[in-house]
Order: sequence, then C-alpha cells, then structure tokens
Amino acid sequence: MLQAGAALLFAGAFPTRRAHAARRLFAAIGITAKIERAAELKAAGADFIVESVADFLIPFASDAEFAPNRARAKAAPLKVRGCNSFLRDPSLVCVGPQADHARVLRYADVAFARLHELGGEYIVFGSNTARRIPDGWTRAQADEQFKALLGAMAPLAERHRVTVAVEMQRSQECNYLNRIDEVVNVVAPVKNRYVRVLADLFHMRVMGDTPEMLAAALPWVGAVELAERENRTLPGVAGDDFRPYFTALARGGYSGLVDVEGNGTPEQLRTAFVTVATQAREAMEVARR
Repeated sequence: MLQAGAALLFAGAFPTRRAHAARRLFAAIGITAKIERAAELKAAGADFIVESVADFLIPFASDAEFAPNRARAKAAPLKVRGCNSFLRDPSLVCVGPQADHARVLRYADVAFARLHELGGEYIVFGSNTARRIPDGWTRAQADEQFKALLGAMAPLAERHRVTVAVEMQRSQECNYLNRIDEVVNVVAPVKNRYVRVLADLFHMRVMGDTPEMLAAALPWVGAVELAERENRTLPGVAGDDFRPYFTALARGGYSGLVDVEGNGTPEQLRTAFVTVATQAREAMEVARR
C-alpha cells in the first residue's frame, strides 16, 4: 500500500531533525522523470522516480521489447515506484459510446504486472483523453461506466499489488473528474484498497479545491502530487505555500508518498525537495499544536 513504508528521506540533503519530522508526513519524496536521469535526481535529493506507462512500461509491446527498460530500471540508483501517462493510446477509451473496457483491462493487466516486477507501487490514472466525456453523453452515464471500469480493474490491481490512483484534472485539460470530491464519488463505491485517489495539489488549487475538501477525501487518498499553481513549476520556484494542504494531510494521519512534477536546474531541484520537506515539517508542527 502507498501509505506503508519507511524510506529514509534525503538523509544527507539537510539536517536529520528536519528529515525525521518530514518523514512523519511523507514516507518519501519522488519526482516525475525519465529513468535515465536517476543519478542526477538522486544527487539532487529525490527518493524515487515516477516514469511513464506508455513510454516505459509499454504494455502493447512484447516482453522482449520491454526487457531493456526492465534492465535500466533494475540498474538505476532510484526505484521506479510509480508511473503516469496511463491510457494515452487513442484506442483506450473509458467512457462514451466508443468505450472499450476489455481492451483497457488487457492493457492495464500488463502494465500492473510490469510495474510490480520492478517493485513499483502505483499508477496514476489521469488519462484525460481516455476519460473525456464526448458530446451527447451525460455525466451520469460516464460515472456509471467509470465506476464499472474501476470495479473490473480492482482485482487486477490487487493481484499485482499495484494501486490505481485516480487523479483529478483541471477543466482546461479534461471535462470529467475535475474536483477531488468527484474522484471520491467514483473511487469510494469500488471498496478496494488498491483503487485510491491521487490528490494532485496543482489541479486541486487551480480548480479551487480547499484543504477542507482534501481532509474530507483523505480516507481514499493513496498518493499526493504537486507543482506550483501559476506555471506548474517546481516547488520553491515561485514560492507557493502548500502548508495548508500539508496540514490537512498531517491532521488526517497521512504518511504516504508525494511526487513532485516539473523540470528545472540542479539547484531548482534541490530547492524543490528541501521546500517540500520544510513545509511538511512545519505542517506537522501546526497539526501537533
């Protein structure tokens, strides 16, 4: 499960006291990046990498074609603990009259198996084109289809011990599942610990989701993702304050993974990891008070 684990949090990046405090909120802090950058990102302070389902796990490809990626992951100095870019192929449709759940599930089964083999834990289910509601299709119809898909996906995820983390997305990117409570609405009925909510603080803040809304969703939150609001920059670049959301996580007892999105210079990367850890420590202090 995503909220399990006791990975050391950047023991050499900043004082042990800060690392210890931050670790009580986040088990580890990772970054969305290519596996080829693992050494660079480890030096900057990352604990793990979030790679791509479509480009790295390549579920439509044979095992022989996947073998070089498997070897790269196993030799890398950082583990691939998660993957995003789940259903990017146009043939993988979740809702609407063209939905093909059988094809999606076959693809997902391969993706889950390959990530599990690498020791990974979760797949981000954003996939805005795959879940976009087409013209003439109602939200109620989309909800029914999406809940059915998640229900069918749950046993596959459980078999491979990989969590499906459904992400809210801002309305500029998708017309479905834009708010965290809407994601809870499709995740909660599945009643499976391997189908969770990904709390993406970038999308949430753009859409106006509050720390109180995050707190209400916490029983279903399996992972956290973040970037700064204005230009989707790394934490620390513009100086965004995530502490109100971190405090909601701390008060709710969250102790899972957080993934940072964004590219930057080595110094910006180091700043990003320290920023997240520092704000996490401060949020824990607020929660204790």
